[in-house]
Amino acid sequence: MTGFLSNLVQYQGLIRMITVLGIGGTFQIGFQISTITYMSQHVKAFINETWLERYGHPIQQDNLLFLWSFTVSIFGIGGLLGSSGSRYLTVKFGKKKCLLCNNVLMIVAASIMGCSKISQSFEMILIGRFMCGVSAGLCVPLHHQYVGEISPRKLRGFANSTSSFFWTLGKAIGQISGQRELLGSQALWPLLMASCGLPALVQLVTLPFFPESPPYLLMQKGDQEGCKKAIRQLWGEGQHQAEIDDIMKEKATMKNTKILSVLELVREPAFRWQLYMIVTLTATIQLCGINAIYFYTFEVLQAAGFDEKMASYMTLSIGLSELVAAVVCSSIIERLGRKVLLRGGYWIMGSLLAAITVTLSLQDWYFWMPYCSLALIILFTVVFAVGPGGATVSTRVEIFKLSCRPPAFVISSVLNWLGVFVIGSTFPFIVERLKHFCFLIFMVVLFTSGMIIHLFLPETKGKSIMEITEEFNKLNFKNKKIPAAPNHVTEDYTFCTRL
Repeated sequence: MTGFLSNLVQYQGLIRMITVLGIGGTFQIGFQISTITYMSQHVKAFINETWLERYGHPIQQDNLLFLWSFTVSIFGIGGLLGSSGSRYLTVKFGKKKCLLCNNVLMIVAASIMGCSKISQSFEMILIGRFMCGVSAGLCVPLHHQYVGEISPRKLRGFANSTSSFFWTLGKAIGQISGQRELLGSQALWPLLMASCGLPALVQLVTLPFFPESPPYLLMQKGDQEGCKKAIRQLWGEGQHQAEIDDIMKEKATMKNTKILSVLELVREPAFRWQLYMIVTLTATIQLCGINAIYFYTFEVLQAAGFDEKMASYMTLSIGLSELVAAVVCSSIIERLGRKVLLRGGYWIMGSLLAAITVTLSLQDWYFWMPYCSLALIILFTVVFAVGPGGATVSTRVEIFKLSCRPPAFVISSVLNWLGVFVIGSTFPFIVERLKHFCFLIFMVVLFTSGMIIHLFLPETKGKSIMEITEEFNKLNFKNKKIPAAPNHVTEDYTFCTRL
């Protein structure tokens, strides 16, 4: 623990940049996901009032439900579009410029949504939500890649897991802001909707004072002095030659190699198992049951005898416990490793879902059974935040070289946003048909994914990208001859004989 704290003192520049990236990154997603729930009744009433003023009669209930569903889902459509373009924009302009422009887009979207009530236009909410989705779809892969590239090897897991922490923090802040005593009231909901522009403004003002990632400066721009300057700014004074050597080795293997497109990455046999792992990790996050748990929390609290106001505060306490668990994940990921947190987290979560299914089935039999369900739900969210919530992001960053990272994150982000859209569209019908037995589907997914991780995912803790690639080559090529890679020769050296 003492070594961890001393690292935080030495790497103050890195910690500050991680904070800036997190505020304008995954914090936004968590914040918008949580606040939209608290605005549902107010936005529906606003749509009805606007319709009545325009056409002289209230809107039909089916049309109101459609407009509200479209308001929620258009965020995912924008996210899918934004994530699809992240590879092209990252390669052409770099991560820093993309994030700065992305913040401007988010501020404009927040302004449009904030003025919707004054303008008596619910269409402005739809436009703003779509723009927010595009911004979110672009910033999430940029955030993950940026954090992974600016971190030294010994703090890489900690740095990558902070994206999960900021997502949870954004969700908790959104839950607090959405309370009726604050911004969740009938009069202030437009301000709550526009408040997503504040984190974007913070990042827009502060990010210019930080450098581009050292690997990007060296491998894409060929700026060795700029790379060293960025390392000193982020990591402080010290011996960082080993990290620079790792970047030089990766640069040597990338000589005459361009950033791959999505199709080129899919067709490349040298990255086949890395793609299998990223698809498994992304699909499991969507199908682990965490969204189903959030859906059932309020129902369990009501069954336990809590009134609506108290249930709202209890839901907030669950979000805060998840936030604390995310902090714990950031502090232990370098000690336990990614594979242990993923595999153990999946299997424990699967076991908890089986127990939750039993307690929900017996909820009407014993008066104390809802409290058991609540305890298991809290434990499930804590295990998710400590294990897969943080380790997934770290693993996705670490298993790909820089030349493959942009298209790999496009694939991951597209799958993620498709999952958000599909699960959001089908989950209500699944719950209606299967009730709490829907948890059994997620349980099977968790145990299956845990076994896949156990058998095929190499541990990435403390390893360079070249060492991780060598581990995957054993799976990608098996008995075939592994293509030789010049791990020790860089373009900065020229060898010749005396003659």
